[in-house]
Amino acid sequence: MLVAREKEKRVLLDALKAEEAQFIAVYGRRRVGKTYLIRQTYDGQFTFEHSGLANADRKNQIHAFAASLKRSGLKVNKEPTNWLDAFELLKDLVEKSKNKKKILFIDELSWMDTQRSGLLIALENFWNGWASARKDVVLIVCASATSWMLDKIIHNKGGLYNRLTGQIYLKPFKLYECEEYLKSRNIIMERYDILEMYMAIGGVPFYWTYIKKGLSVAQNIDAMFFADDAPMKDEFKYLYASLFRNPQNYITVVNALGKKKIGLTRNEISEVTKLPNSGFLTKILDELISCGFIRKYTMFGKKTKDAIYQLTDQYSLFYFQFLQKKSTDEHFWTIQLDTSTRNAWCGNAFERVCLDHVSEIKAKLGISGVLTETHSWISKPDAIKKTKGAQIDLVLARKDRIINLCEMKYSFGKYTFTKKDADSLLNKIAAIKNASETKCSIHPVLVTPYGLTEGVNTGLIQAVIKAEDLFVKMV
Repeated sequence: MLVAREKEKRVLLDALKAEEAQFIAVYGRRRVGKTYLIRQTYDGQFTFEHSGLANADRKNQIHAFAASLKRSGLKVNKEPTNWLDAFELLKDLVEKSKNKKKILFIDELSWMDTQRSGLLIALENFWNGWASARKDVVLIVCASATSWMLDKIIHNKGGLYNRLTGQIYLKPFKLYECEEYLKSRNIIMERYDILEMYMAIGGVPFYWTYIKKGLSVAQNIDAMFFADDAPMKDEFKYLYASLFRNPQNYITVVNALGKKKIGLTRNEISEVTKLPNSGFLTKILDELISCGFIRKYTMFGKKTKDAIYQLTDQYSLFYFQFLQKKSTDEHFWTIQLDTSTRNAWCGNAFERVCLDHVSEIKAKLGISGVLTETHSWISKPDAIKKTKGAQIDLVLARKDRIINLCEMKYSFGKYTFTKKDADSLLNKIAAIKNASETKCSIHPVLVTPYGLTEGVNTGLIQAVIKAEDLFVKMV
């Protein structure tokens, strides 16, 4: 059963109604549900379906392609020896098909592009010289190797330049989609528990398939990561290798960012990783952003050249904190309950979840239609201006001359805003006013799972956003 993905499904279904040939690229990280989306949307009604082979040479890739042609009903008298001949056979299959729309689905296309394979030349020839002139062809190509898809298909500067009629970047689920998925499997889990699960594994749908009925969050995490037969025990080493052809440099960058909560500048990343501060590093950073692992943000009042890169992928953060040093205790996570290590992780992970749901925060504030810039803020102590250092993880600078300073506070019940919290917030307001010289009104916002306990120190807070507000389905 396909849960959520309404917009993506509409793109695929609209392709069947088009009067011209359609060429759609679907990409996204490993386990995000690309193949499942395509198969469920088209109900398996493909004129041709093929998936590339992992770690196979050109000869075996072409042999497998020919085998898929045979399974699709084409009589192959002579097996092709190169990709041009292989795609000629695909033309024969299309011409002989009686289907009104010929849906051609090629999965894991990047695996087929072996060294000096000639695959892209053949694909260009197939589409530009033949398929694009027809009205009945819908060609869907897909791959988990996002960097390859961006380079070779989506941003192709050769024969496939500007040839796509559509593209789908399949992102991980938001919180509301995870909730819908659990309901579809009749798994009962309160929103607070869904939030905690999301903090550990993010919104990758396949990860959520491992959640078992009747188990607590702690029991599920133990079963997924720490049990002897834990299915996600080795996920990290496959994750980056599936996305990037030379994954080690990407892992090096992510590892460096995982050690710095607020993130690093480009120069700092180069210094820490010893990677050259050149176009090489630009490519790595851009592709990590495109895959949703990191974000690039500017400090409020700073220029783009001072941008900071921050690791935001929930699973990677969980890995660096708890999985990198493998535990031999199959009940490791259950034992971690109420420890200082886990509580510190909860605060950091909750902040990342909030950064994944800025649109939902804006909706609750009633500013979805207001032009808003999203920033973070860090300042060092200033002896002259008599200000202390300050850090604000989410600054919403609105066109209507209001700045929302969003404080994310994780708690296991209603949050009690103390005098210490109030003094810290006043310091942050003073710091950002002094540094930016803004004339805008500053409205502090508290984002916390269960809401706020009213008290003498809560007058500063202009709005409170609870965990349930992050589950809103955005139109």
